[in-house]
Amino acid sequence: MAALRRAAAVACVLALALGAAAQLTPTFYDGSCPRLQSIVRAGMAAAVQQEPRMGASILRLFFHDCFVQGCDASVLLDDSATLTGEKNAGPNANSLRGYEVIDAIKSQVEAACPGVVSCADILALAARDGVNLLSGPTWAVPLGRRDTRTASQAAANSNLPSPSSSAAALVSAFASKGLDARDLVALSGAHTVGSARCASFRSRVYNDTNISAGFAAKRRQICPPQGGGAADGNLAPLDALSPVRFDNGYFRNVVAQFGLLHSDQELFGGGQVDGVTAQYARNGAAFARDFAAAMVKMGNISPLTGSSGEVRANCRKPN
Repeated sequence: MAALRRAAAVACVLALALGAAAQLTPTFYDGSCPRLQSIVRAGMAAAVQQEPRMGASILRLFFHDCFVQGCDASVLLDDSATLTGEKNAGPNANSLRGYEVIDAIKSQVEAACPGVVSCADILALAARDGVNLLSGPTWAVPLGRRDTRTASQAAANSNLPSPSSSAAALVSAFASKGLDARDLVALSGAHTVGSARCASFRSRVYNDTNISAGFAAKRRQICPPQGGGAADGNLAPLDALSPVRFDNGYFRNVVAQFGLLHSDQELFGGGQVDGVTAQYARNGAAFARDFAAAMVKMGNISPLTGSSGEVRANCRKPN
């Protein structure tokens, strides 16, 4: 009987989560803020024109938001006397960026329709537009999220996959968020744009054996074997073939043992996801299609809707 009650409770939680996700709709702001999508697009276009890498940075910001408490803009909250945010968690400190871009877009949105659009929805739209502006796919973003008043540095430290993760650990981390192995591989393809810090790939280029010798030697030139110095912040492109073009070059790199992070190369190392990685390396259209679908799925992780949460006036602090 106790087992049945537990199963019923789990089913109830899942139903509530699915119900919340079902409330999201691409037309949510059509009446209340009709210029929203054009404002976000213009803000992202300016940011990406100034620095193409910013498209990748905003995409990563969205991922780090959704994997901690759901897609609720918790990652945007600053530390304060009454709140410990997520910005200084291990996976985020000296690494996440783009907060000022979201602030600027939020200011434009507030000027057009004050108190209407959540920071969580602005981030979801900005991530989509960043991908598309770098020649990637586009998709209809379900909207209607609200912003949390809380954050969890502990959850950011425990829920976000590490660059040293194994394939099994990655599959498990994504499964815990309702994302399957294909979603994992597709979303990992976000690494077709952007850069990584030496501190994230040092172990890979000095210790891993499933890496192209020439590739490892080149990366060692900017990443000394000892950590703790300024070189920890030295950057290398995640996809050296086309670092500011959203395509399937990342998967071709991984198949050729040119993955920059250990976790990248784990997607093609004799495990359960090798077949999907190989498919995307051959078929860029399949990757683009599956990436768009996986982004919608990730954007549905535990959103706050209805009367839950709030619409922040300032993305950095609760109202």
